[in-house]
Amino acid sequence: MTTPHSSPPRSENSGGTKPYAAYLLGLADDAMVYAQRLGEWMTNAPQIEEDMALGNIALDLLGQARGLYPYVGSIDGTGRGEDDFAMVRDEREWHNVHLVEQERGDFADEMARLLWFSAYQVELHAALTGSTDDVVAGVAGKALKEVRYHLDHASLWVVRLGDGTDESKRRMQAALERVLPYLAELFDDDEASVQAAGLGAGVRPSALHDPVVARVKAVVSEATLSLPDGSSWRSRGGRSGVHSRPMGYLLAEMQHIARSHPGATW
Repeated sequence: MTTPHSSPPRSENSGGTKPYAAYLLGLADDAMVYAQRLGEWMTNAPQIEEDMALGNIALDLLGQARGLYPYVGSIDGTGRGEDDFAMVRDEREWHNVHLVEQERGDFADEMARLLWFSAYQVELHAALTGSTDDVVAGVAGKALKEVRYHLDHASLWVVRLGDGTDESKRRMQAALERVLPYLAELFDDDEASVQAAGLGAGVRPSALHDPVVARVKAVVSEATLSLPDGSSWRSRGGRSGVHSRPMGYLLAEMQHIARSHPGATW
């Protein structure tokens, strides 16, 4: 069942409405949805240690979402808590990118996705530690320590698979190609991110592109793999609430208990 609503974090900057709430909501939704996907690896990973590792990464991401949701509710004028954001919103009210909502593929697919997303989050949270909003900077500072481990974990697996057997190399290369259409959306500037960056509270996603690609390229090169050049199709629309087919199924599973027993607490 759901947990009781948490009190919003407070800081000198936390009073009143703030125009960058929508930006922070997108970041929280990215973390929440990917936490749900990574949780699906419990008992499905190739070894028990990996069950635990991916479960812990999922918990880190859940913590990021929990750090932001109550604060967003305190600055967007709604007063919503973390359960309101996570458990009762419909699909069109979610603002995560398509990358994190895609169905669980094989293990190479997940390592390709985790490599890109964690590289993105390392650069994102490094930038957000300088946010003019004390709460955002605080959440980012804690998250940065975690996502550096996430990136290291994904990098080790990509190298291990890419520089392994012929079969593992083939499958890791194929996974890098399958994840490609969902990457550009990570770096799209939208109205919310531009406004947040202009106020010093956030960062333009486009500013993260080059350093993220540099990080991924270094890992892919060490893995004796090649980074795909481009895709004829790319995802878009997640930040504005337009999602892909897997999102509805993910929410149905994640929200089932809360929606079946509204208002229930442990």
